[in-house]
Amino acid sequence: MTVTSQMPRASGPTETLRLVVPQTLIQTQRLLLRWWRDPLTVVQSLIFPALLLVMLNTVLGKQISAASGMNALYGSVPMVALVGVMSGSLAGAVTLGRERDDGLLARFWVLPVHRASGLAARILAEGVRILLCTAVMFAVGTALGFRFEQGFLAGVALFGVPLMFGLGFATLVTAVATYSAKAALVEAISLGSSLLMFFSTGFVPLAAYPGWAQPIVANQPMSHAIDAMRGLSAGGPVRGPLLATTAWSLGTIVVFAIPAVFGYRRASRA
Repeated sequence: MTVTSQMPRASGPTETLRLVVPQTLIQTQRLLLRWWRDPLTVVQSLIFPALLLVMLNTVLGKQISAASGMNALYGSVPMVALVGVMSGSLAGAVTLGRERDDGLLARFWVLPVHRASGLAARILAEGVRILLCTAVMFAVGTALGFRFEQGFLAGVALFGVPLMFGLGFATLVTAVATYSAKAALVEAISLGSSLLMFFSTGFVPLAAYPGWAQPIVANQPMSHAIDAMRGLSAGGPVRGPLLATTAWSLGTIVVFAIPAVFGYRRASRA
């Protein structure tokens, strides 16, 4: 049975709030199943980050731990969790581009479904994917020696940091993917996210970077998120990095939310 055949049949106007929730849930299920069946998404959001974490811990773990006086996993696990979040969003953007080019978004646009359900489903599916990817990275990290040392509530809050960061990043990527038919822009964002990883406090301690680079590394959004997650897991400053992460994430959502909405509408009507 196809997804479209499962859509609730509307006996009245389709633009009613009553229909938003069931239709959003159905489209969320569709997206999650499509992502799960897409090898690119699975590799970029789960397999590659997990292998990266194992490799970093094997090659650099002891040296970083000796230099910083703290287990390197408390920096590398948060960093790789964020890498998985961003990689998954980029894979989702590629999928969105394919659906636009194949005319699937246009077909959904003319169906008797609430117009807001499509974009709402993508936001909800992104949230589910982010939490799943984060849980997998923490599981791999725990197997390597990562521990939640600050208690249950801090552990729960730890999941909220990549969720907030990831939704902001996904908003940016969605806005780009809906306006551009070229994969080059998505690839450019991928390159930028890789640079953020290598120039972050999760890759090596801040003191290991040259003096001119330290202010950049310390104040880029990924470093703030990593520092907040490190504080919530191993102890240390939390309030400052968490406020900075919140500002970066909400700022990105505010700037790119409206372009994402109009871009999705434009892509659906193309």
